[in-house]
Amino acid sequence: MARNRFDQDETLESPFQWKHLTRAMRYVRRHRVRMLCALMLSVLASICSLYTPTLMSWVLDVAVPNKDVAGLLRYAALFAGLILVSIVFTLIRSRVMAHVSQQIIYDIRKDLFHHLQMLPFSYYDSRPAGKILVRVINYVNSVSDILSNGIINSILELINLAVIVVFMFNLNATLATVVVAGLPLFVTIVWMLKPRQRKAWQQQSNKNSNYNAYLAESIEGVRLSQLFARQEENISIMTRLATACRQAWMKAIYISNAVWLSSETLTQIVFTVMYVAGAWWLDGAIVSFGVILAMGDYVYRFWQPITNLANIYNSFVYNIAYLERIFETMDEPVEVGDEEGAAELPPITGQADYNDVTFGYEEGQTVLEHFNLHVRPGESIALVGPTGAGKSTVINLLCRFYNVRGGSITLTDEQGKPHDIHQVTLASLRGQLGIMLQDSFIFSGTIASNIRYGRLDATDEEVIAAAKAVRAHDFIDHMPMRYNTVVNERGGGLSQGQKQLIAFARTLLSDPRILILDEATSSIDTGTERLLQQGIEAMLKGRTSFIIAHRLSTIRSCDRILYISDRGIQEMGTHDELMAKRGRYYELYTAQIHSELLEA
Repeated sequence: MARNRFDQDETLESPFQWKHLTRAMRYVRRHRVRMLCALMLSVLASICSLYTPTLMSWVLDVAVPNKDVAGLLRYAALFAGLILVSIVFTLIRSRVMAHVSQQIIYDIRKDLFHHLQMLPFSYYDSRPAGKILVRVINYVNSVSDILSNGIINSILELINLAVIVVFMFNLNATLATVVVAGLPLFVTIVWMLKPRQRKAWQQQSNKNSNYNAYLAESIEGVRLSQLFARQEENISIMTRLATACRQAWMKAIYISNAVWLSSETLTQIVFTVMYVAGAWWLDGAIVSFGVILAMGDYVYRFWQPITNLANIYNSFVYNIAYLERIFETMDEPVEVGDEEGAAELPPITGQADYNDVTFGYEEGQTVLEHFNLHVRPGESIALVGPTGAGKSTVINLLCRFYNVRGGSITLTDEQGKPHDIHQVTLASLRGQLGIMLQDSFIFSGTIASNIRYGRLDATDEEVIAAAKAVRAHDFIDHMPMRYNTVVNERGGGLSQGQKQLIAFARTLLSDPRILILDEATSSIDTGTERLLQQGIEAMLKGRTSFIIAHRLSTIRSCDRILYISDRGIQEMGTHDELMAKRGRYYELYTAQIHSELLEA
């Protein structure tokens, strides 16, 4: 999968098709009863409003010439009643549609977030988090309005147009023909602008996505930016992205405003032609003064829905660009998921077998090639080697964060039966693995809830016992609210070592059959690491373990040490055996010991 940066426009892999709009209507149909009620209220409010010009015509042509005061009062009361009813119906309709709009936002976000939870690591590896976030928040907010109010308003304005045409032709067919004569020209203008509008809004969507991606990245790395005094450079990049976003927006708005301007211009032209024609025919007594005034009101009411439809159309066009991105995300294949017919993985012994495994993160790249490894139950395996050699890849494949390209990985159950990890459910697989990564993520909440994340049904006593085992209890006990102390996202206020100890307790609490430690003690000071090592040794008893460690002194007691390099295992044995070989492990170990002595 091609990787995307904050300064690269995303390429739309699945252009919009009308079936996408049909798919979007699925969210609308869930609320069709409320939307139908809102539409009926809108129609009734519109009809009440459309009667007022006709009443005005009657007043000017009948009540005023005949000095019918009683009739004038009746018409005034009816006029006020119609306006009041129209306002009440419109208010009710607004409340109903506000609820529908928020429910559509909820439904789309729920489906989108659920799909994001299922996507493999490769999806997140290939794009900035900000570009994902903007789709879930900004785009969904925008699209929901066009799917709710946009649809209702479109139907309502079309009904308004039909009713207004009936009213106009019923009032005076000759003037009504003059009014509708400009409509074909407007439709032609809109049709000609359509392709340019869509491309302009797609470009604006790209620039907005780039801007949000860099904003999220900058906030995440603000400490590093300040450490290296990169504020001016960051501001320069943000200015460039914001300028590109603004320019794309202005270009799209310029094209969209051409639709609105065409509508407004044609409205004024039709107004002028209708009044000139009315004045000409007034001399011949073809029309009355009241009819001309009423028709003038209807001209406005006729072209106002057309202007509204033009605005809805503009909104529709730029929301289509957002809808494309939303559905593109929803259509991302779940490359790592439960295979058809996947079974629950029974309790395992800890035996793991890599059988001729080949894997690479990108097409044309191979990290592991024909990799074979057979791990006995309860055996501790240490993985060492140069950066990027594939140490973390070995455990990523075991956890099925990625799928192997060739070969297989099997785990053996307590009955001695091997199970291909691709043929079992992910939940049952990962439920028996305990993973402690180098990057210890702390969620917003209490310390206890962060530890309990490893097993949600754990008791307070079990949480405390896990913390004690990894030597986290002492510093937690000195915090203001102890285990109920609230920490921010990513553990603001905690040292890196404290965050790793909490993450270690979380992993231990899950009671895994296979324990994976990927640079798990890299951010813990040497003194704490010695204490923690006692807890680790107790935890490793009876469990298969894979350990990747920067400090080679911490893996000396492992049953086997594997030196990973050149797409496979180059050396394997105990610490003493590998030191006796004086190979790559020997060179790495002695270089590190020498470096530590110099630092001391």
